[in-house]
Amino acid sequence: MAFDYKKEYKEFYLPPKKPMLVEVPAMTFIAVRGHGDPNEEGGAYKGALEALYGVAYTIKMSKKGDHRIEGYFDFVVPPLEGFWWQDGVLGVDYARKEDFNWISAIRVPEFVTREEFEWAVAEASAKKKRDFSMVELLVIEEGLCVQCLHVGPYDDEPTTVEAMRAFAEEQGYVEDFSDERLHHEIYLNDARRTAPEKLKTVIRHPVRRA
Repeated sequence: MAFDYKKEYKEFYLPPKKPMLVEVPAMTFIAVRGHGDPNEEGGAYKGALEALYGVAYTIKMSKKGDHRIEGYFDFVVPPLEGFWWQDGVLGVDYARKEDFNWISAIRVPEFVTREEFEWAVAEASAKKKRDFSMVELLVIEEGLCVQCLHVGPYDDEPTTVEAMRAFAEEQGYVEDFSDERLHHEIYLNDARRTAPEKLKTVIRHPVRRA
């Protein structure tokens, strides 16, 4: 059976609908950086997703080709994730989507070394006849965070974010945004196929002791 990160690491992918503290270890991602409104038709964000999934499925399906990855095990491609920020803003301002900077990411197994990643990018680019060289390999260690499962439209997230902030302060913590510690979202279903009121999104913010 394929290894499913959501099921094996429920503390990171299936948190409760009430805020909680979590220590997030280092994880390996393939990622694309960009700027602008993610809802823009034909924009950079949608192109980033195509590149990410192209590379992710090339890695997963390598088992059916001639290329053998050392340490490979079959896995369910983890959910899409996003790290978001805006210049001069702590956290995010949902009213200014056009100002978003983002890192769109998909977690990959630890057997994806730099060499295997570069093979996957070249292989995906050749098969799809597109340039996927914008995809990079990142290791991100978030450390101590507050997180919560948000159910509903993305534009309703500020209510959940405020509940997270209040919970953190009650526990003696404050938000700790920086260039390396960002507003983080994990998308548990496909917005193209899911009614807005049923969308499930993990929201995660970095915190530190007050």
